Amino acid sequence: MVLFHPDPAMLSETLRRWLAQVDLVLCVDNGMPVGAGRALEGFAPGRLRYLAMGRNAGLGAAHNRGIAEARAAGCTHIVLGDQDSLPGPGMVAALLEAEASALAAGRDVAAVGPRYVDADDGHALQFVRCGRFRFEPVAAAGAARFVALDFLISSGSLIRMSVLERVGPMDETLFIDHVDTEWCLRAKALGFVPIGACQAWMEHQLGERTLRIRFGRMRTVPLHKPFRYYFIARNSLLLYQRAYVRRSWIVPDAVRLAQVAVFFGLLHPNRLANARMLLRGVRDGLRGVTGPGPLAG
Repeated sequence: MVLFHPDPAMLSETLRRWLAQVDLVLCVDNGMPVGAGRALEGFAPGRLRYLAMGRNAGLGAAHNRGIAEARAAGCTHIVLGDQDSLPGPGMVAALLEAEASALAAGRDVAAVGPRYVDADDGHALQFVRCGRFRFEPVAAAGAARFVALDFLISSGSLIRMSVLERVGPMDETLFIDHVDTEWCLRAKALGFVPIGACQAWMEHQLGERTLRIRFGRMRTVPLHKPFRYYFIARNSLLLYQRAYVRRSWIVPDAVRLAQVAVFFGLLHPNRLANARMLLRGVRDGLRGVTGPGPLAG
C-alpha cells in the first residue's frame, strides 16, 4: 500500500479491510507526517510493516520497494493498493480464484484486477479493452470468472511473484501515471495476459473527485490537480516511442489524450493551468524527459 499524506480515519479503515484478507500488509511511505510510521507499526504487530522512502519517490519506486520486501518475506503473490482504495469483502480470494480459472484455461496470466466502484457516487465502472479508436467497455456479466483485458490500473491488481521475476519491476522513470499501463503492456509483449476478475470488486477513488458528463457519450471523468495532466501527457508520449508498445493501445490512448486536452485544457474552469501542464508534458514527452518533472525538489 503506497501512502501519501493519508487521511487517518480512511487509512485505518483501509488497513482493517486489507488485514482481513492478506497475510502481510506493507505500507510504503511516500510522504506521511513525521512519526506516523511508528503509530502504524503498532496497528497489527507482526502483520504490518512500515517502509519509509524518505521522500516522494514516485509510484513505481514505492511499488518496487514493497515488492522487494514481499519477495524477501517469501510471498507468492502481491496485491497493489493505496490509501484511497477499499477492497470489497472476499476480493483477494476472488482474484485468486479468477487467476486459477484463467491458468486452468491455458491463459498465461500477467495480473488480475477487480471491478471498481467509484468512491464518490457509488457508480460501478466497467473493465475496458483497446478498441479501434477508443477504450471500449467490457461486460462482466453472468457466471464468468474472468475477462481478458489489455491493461489494468494498479489498485487492487494481484500479481504472482514468478511473473514479476519474468516481466521485471515497475518503471520508476514514469513517476506516477501509466506506471501500471506500461507494466501490463510490457507483460503482454512477453505473452502474458492481464485479466479482470468478474466476482471481485474494490471501492476506488479516481482522481481528486469524479464527474459524470456527456462528452460524446456518458463518461465518469476523474478530476486531477494540474500537475497530473503533465504526467498523463508526458508519459503517453514516452510510451508511444517504445518498441514493445503496440499500435492497438497507442491509437485509443492518443484519442483519449486529445479528449483530455480539449475538455481540461479548453473547457474546464481551471483550463489555463491545465493547458500549461499538458503542453509542458507533450514537450517533455517528445524530448524523452523522465522522472518527477514539475514535482522535482
